Amino acid sequence: MPKKILILSASPKKNGNTSLLVRSFIDGARAHGAKTEVIETAFLKFKTSGCTSCRICQRIKKYECVINDDAKSILAKMTKADIIVMATPLYFFSASAQLKVIVDRMFSLYKWNNATGAMKTVLKGKTLVLIASAFENIGLNALEKPFALTAAYSGMKFSHLLIPNAGVSGDLKNKKEVLAQAKSLGKKLAR
Repeated sequence: MPKKILILSASPKKNGNTSLLVRSFIDGARAHGAKTEVIETAFLKFKTSGCTSCRICQRIKKYECVINDDAKSILAKMTKADIIVMATPLYFFSASAQLKVIVDRMFSLYKWNNATGAMKTVLKGKTLVLIASAFENIGLNALEKPFALTAAYSGMKFSHLLIPNAGVSGDLKNKKEVLAQAKSLGKKLAR
């Protein structure tokens, strides 16, 4: 079975460094038969700016958010993917807000029993991948940590490609060795 890879590309720039890395990653993944889907999170429509903590998702059987907007369909796609890629530029030592909205709404993909401390998630066994670039060589460690912790907490495998000194938006088009790294990661994960 070909692997299903869902890519959340979180840059508002369609030809920026994040988009270049995503395209190279997809080239590698598709070369090994993976089925890929890219969602440009900067262009989605949301009814809220994140999780509202209504906790209705904890009282229903389904693993879904009850807020009916673009995030709901993305969360449903995450449950069906083998690999979830989150690609973002580094913004103030963190992911872009366009990705953070989805990450916060992932709360609905977990069920907690506060009395026993037990947790179940439909993400267990999947792979979470972080692809990120930074203008200079600072901050990527801070960005990586919450994604690595989320993967460990959720029982997911974790992989990453962190590109320091990427320069301004679009500069990576001149750094073929970096784009080759993204392509190589796509090939590796598609196997």
